[in-house]
Order: sequence, then structure tokens, then C-alpha cells
Amino acid sequence: MSLPLTVTDGLIERLSRYRAVIRRLKALGLVRVFSNNLGDVAGVTASQVRKDFQAINLRGVRRGGYCIEELSGRLDELLGSAGPMQAVIIGCGHIGAALLSKYGYAHDGVSVVAGFDVDPAVINPAAEPPVLPGRDLPAYIRDNGVKVAIIAVPEHAAASVADQLRGTGIRGVLNFTPVPLRDSDTWIVHNIDIRMEIEKLFHRIAFHDRNPPLQIGG
Repeated sequence: MSLPLTVTDGLIERLSRYRAVIRRLKALGLVRVFSNNLGDVAGVTASQVRKDFQAINLRGVRRGGYCIEELSGRLDELLGSAGPMQAVIIGCGHIGAALLSKYGYAHDGVSVVAGFDVDPAVINPAAEPPVLPGRDLPAYIRDNGVKVAIIAVPEHAAASVADQLRGTGIRGVLNFTPVPLRDSDTWIVHNIDIRMEIEKLFHRIAFHDRNPPLQIGG
């Protein structure tokens, strides 16, 4: 079943968070959950949870909450199966190595199946998961049906890596370089500039300090 036409990136992100929480609750043997409990864990309000579930035609019971099995099935239907979500990492320096270490084994459904680098000192085909030469990247993706690539290469190499990925079947790119990449007809890009994210946080703090919330009453 396809997503509703009014779906937004924000809704997809929240539904993904809900599914992660629901998986954990299901593993604990729980059968129902309330919107306020789910919202607390997912970092949103209970009203936002109810609004999101209404958008995908899910309704709970006032005093009984939501059926976890029903939520799990509906979210899997919309967001994809509950099977492993496999990705590769291109660039196994500090960021890439950390991601490879964290997600080299299945973690909440996400699994990094291989890393790629051009540095002979980093390449280790015998590792688990393996770190392979960059030249092997297109063939590996095609042979293994990988749909997501994580780019963590130096800034100057971002464009050439993107070119290397074209036509391989990659459908999603998580880009950790400062060079923004664009969506295309074949893939979706999430650009994450860590320096910019830190700077934005400082800007939000400064704006808040200069423009405190209005005090009503008194």
C-alpha cells in the first residue's frame, strides 16, 4: 500500500521513531500502548501521536490505547518490511569507522554490510563486516542489492563518490560531507553537515536568549 499523498518528511521520520519504540515494546511482550507513553519515548506530544496515526487510518480506544500488533503491521506496511535494512559505508575514517563499529551487526533492523575505502591501511576484506577497496563499490552494490549508501569521505571526494554510485541501484544516500548532494529521479539524499548542525544549535540558543518567550499574566 502506498503512502498517502499528504505525507511529509516529518511524518515519515516520526513514524520511523514510533516503529522503533513499538518493536521494543513488542519484544517485551506488551500488547497495547497509549499515545502519551509512545509520545514520551518518541519525543513528541500525545496529540501529535494521535494526529499521525489518524493520518494513516489508525485509531485507538479511549481507555485501551493502541494495539501494538496492529501498529506494527500497519507501520511495516507503510515503511517497508521489518527485515534487515542493509547499507554500505564509503569512507572508513573517523565517522565511517564509528558507524561501521556501531552498525556492523544488525541494530534495530539496520545493518552495515560493508565499508569501502581507498587507503590500503584501512582495507581489510577479512574483517566483519569487510572493508573493501573503493573500486569494488559498484559491483558489490549490484551483486548484493544494497539500497542505501552512507558517504563519509573527505569533502573533495564527495562528488566523485556520488558519480560512482549512479546506476548501481542505490535508492538512498546519507551524506556526512559538507558538500550538499541533491535528490534525483533514482535516489533520495539526506545531507548531514555536523558542523552546521552544531552552529544552528548555537544560533537557536542566541535567538532564544535575545527573544525570550512572552510572559502572560501578572
